[in-house]
Amino acid sequence: MSAAELTPRRPESDFGTAGIRSHFRGPYANGPRPRDLEVVTPPIDTFGVRELMRMVIVYVLLSTCILRRLAAWAVRPRRRNLFSAASNGAVDAFERLGPTYVKLGQIIASSPGLFPEPLAAATQRCLDEVPPFDGRAAREMIRKDLGRQPTAIFKHFDDAPLSAASIGQVHACVLPDGREAVIKLQRPNIRKRMTTDLRIMHRLAKTAERYFVFARNANAVALVEDLHAVTFNELNPALEAWRQHRFREKIGAFGDNHWVTAPEIYWDYCGPHMICMERMTGIPMDEFDAIREQGVDGELILRRGAKTWLEAVVIHGPFHGDMHAGNLWVLDDGRASYLDFGIMGEIPDEYKQLVKDLFFTFMFDQNFARIARAYKNLGIITEDTGTDEEVGMRIQMVVAPMLGTTSSMSLADFIMSSLDMMKQYGMTAPKELVLFSKQMLYMERYTKGLAPDWQIATDVFLVKNIFPEEAAKKAAEIGMVFPD
Repeated sequence: MSAAELTPRRPESDFGTAGIRSHFRGPYANGPRPRDLEVVTPPIDTFGVRELMRMVIVYVLLSTCILRRLAAWAVRPRRRNLFSAASNGAVDAFERLGPTYVKLGQIIASSPGLFPEPLAAATQRCLDEVPPFDGRAAREMIRKDLGRQPTAIFKHFDDAPLSAASIGQVHACVLPDGREAVIKLQRPNIRKRMTTDLRIMHRLAKTAERYFVFARNANAVALVEDLHAVTFNELNPALEAWRQHRFREKIGAFGDNHWVTAPEIYWDYCGPHMICMERMTGIPMDEFDAIREQGVDGELILRRGAKTWLEAVVIHGPFHGDMHAGNLWVLDDGRASYLDFGIMGEIPDEYKQLVKDLFFTFMFDQNFARIARAYKNLGIITEDTGTDEEVGMRIQMVVAPMLGTTSSMSLADFIMSSLDMMKQYGMTAPKELVLFSKQMLYMERYTKGLAPDWQIATDVFLVKNIFPEEAAKKAAEIGMVFPD
């Protein structure tokens, strides 16, 4: 046996043995080009051979999984009703059909009021992590994007992902200079699969609306079309990284917000199917007991986070549009950090003004005629509804008793009511405004767990940089000292 054969073979994960490029520069080292940020959205109403073949698989799996659950329900004690058994069968199929259907399940689980309770309950399983793809596939994707094996680029790379979601997964790594980082990788061939599945889902939604009342009530076709519109933004990592970079850069635009952050993008290690960014460690925002045990002032961190986010909404541009607890953390050093910028929104200027009018009215002068006038300017209500003062008085009768009290004043509910009014007049609300309202609901949910006495709608600290003179004057009147 030769000396070479006696030498132990180094494992593939033994980083640094062949040397690491300390000055590696990937395809986005100078930032993405304008064409890299373009979102190409394939049509949803196309239906060809690929969709037909996949549709057969979808129907077979759905039918098989539902029938299996119904059979089990028939022979076992019937703790659940028939529809509950069928719903669990459908979710079994969702999990086997892959990312697009898991994402649909997540939407259903997150909108329980729109769907029958058994279906909403069954889809809660889709909120758990989905099975990851293996480390070998992850390494191959990095090689294709960056042109070299991870062993030649990183000081360390973990084959086992930190987390896995419907569209991609996150791996830990260490950069050559020792910085802790994470890589967010798309699932292999995810764009082709989701394009096909969304076309099938669109057809299924049309069929469901024809035969099921709950599908019509949930507006299933529009739901799939919204998912289609959002998905291809999420499938552009360069766009996501660029938006995250912009959001992070604007946080300190007024020289404050030092206690709020977002992960830094490491452009040298980004590619067409991957994002490399700073690694954050902390606690998700909804782990209320753990946050209190850490000694963090929950109300203060919420106020700081909400202020930074509101400035993004009405001043800087794109705002974070998916503020569930997994995307908003309290870091080990006490800062709040926004994570995962796959879904972002940007409100048109005229609707930014509406948001500003709402906050100004609620916080400073309670002149609800201003809101009435804003509604009329946007066509939310018509001129024959009454004068600005008359309509404003009606709004004030509902809202004013809750201002300045410990009652629950939900600005999100108020805006959602405005959107309902728009529907009554045959108008379609901008999706970004709906997205804004949903994030307000998330914020109010955290408030219940961390700061039950805090009222978003009357805290002038939130608009310190939006209405600087008025905020400073009001703070002096009520004896409020703005935090750092």
